[in-house]
Amino acid sequence: FCLMAVPGKAAAFHLPPLPTVGEIIKLFRLKARKQLSQNFLLDLRLTDKIVRQAGELKNAYVCEVGPGPGGITRSILSAGVGQLLLIEKDTRFIPGLQILSEAAPGKVSIVHGDILTYKMEKAFPKHLKKNWDDEPPDIHIIGNLPFSVSTPLIIKWLENVSKKDGPFTYGRTQMTLTFQKEVAERLTANPGGKQRSRLSIMSQHLCTVENCFIIPGQAFVPKPEVDVAVVHFTPLVQPKIQQPFELVEKVVQSVFQFRRKYCFHGIETLFPESGRLKRTEQLMMTANVDPTLRPFQLSMSQFRNLCNTYRKMCDEDPSLFVYNYREELRQKKKKRKLLKSTSQLEETEEEN
Repeated sequence: FCLMAVPGKAAAFHLPPLPTVGEIIKLFRLKARKQLSQNFLLDLRLTDKIVRQAGELKNAYVCEVGPGPGGITRSILSAGVGQLLLIEKDTRFIPGLQILSEAAPGKVSIVHGDILTYKMEKAFPKHLKKNWDDEPPDIHIIGNLPFSVSTPLIIKWLENVSKKDGPFTYGRTQMTLTFQKEVAERLTANPGGKQRSRLSIMSQHLCTVENCFIIPGQAFVPKPEVDVAVVHFTPLVQPKIQQPFELVEKVVQSVFQFRRKYCFHGIETLFPESGRLKRTEQLMMTANVDPTLRPFQLSMSQFRNLCNTYRKMCDEDPSLFVYNYREELRQKKKKRKLLKSTSQLEETEEEN
């Protein structure tokens, strides 16, 4: 369902006196669900600080993901936004959010739904659309994401950035999101850093990624075992690797498959067993990448060379792109199992 407020004026805005977030939690007997990795942020100074990282929000259109009891929601409304769309999967939070909606007439829409499946390309008015080369549109995505959702969601949104669809139908929509500190370090890691990973390449080749600040775990209720980081994303006008998202992801995933070994071990998994060594050498030589570098040592330009060269090889042999290393391993294992059972059967027949 969708709870819509009546359109209102975009003037200076102050929330009227309301129950505190803590009182809302008590009033509706809300408890964070461990299986949903929920953690509430009650300190409004911290929620204000998160919202400030998003930039100027006066009269802007904002989508908040997983508002929960509404701590960040209050800070967004206090920033003077024009319209606020709340997407909340857990029905227990809807009544508390409705109180905020009533306190800010004309500003708040509440959608009960899952952000992983919600169609954001129709979430905002068409007149907000900007060309990709222009400044980012006056649209922002903000969210204190549950840990279980944060990584699949950012990968989904990075794919949307690459294809300029979903929330990026409107242009280079900015995002301000929370992640586990370790995930944030991966998102922003430089070449050679211990946290350099698939996430580093996939995010940095498409966006400017900034690790804004750390929120200690004890600021949340219940206290998570890790600290939390606020990360800001602005899509780039030109991606650093100009190849389809699926191709870049396949190359990057393959390279990081054996992150502690030399990078050629991962690159080998891009090719079928037949002719694997020759093709791996061809790819690395053409891309001018030292096969004895570790995956986390590779620069963005080296990943770009690998992706561009792999694309040419796929254009010459289309069967390459659909090749799946893990599927080949499964088939080999299945074949060995079948041969073993056949051999055992023959031995039993001979004994008989």
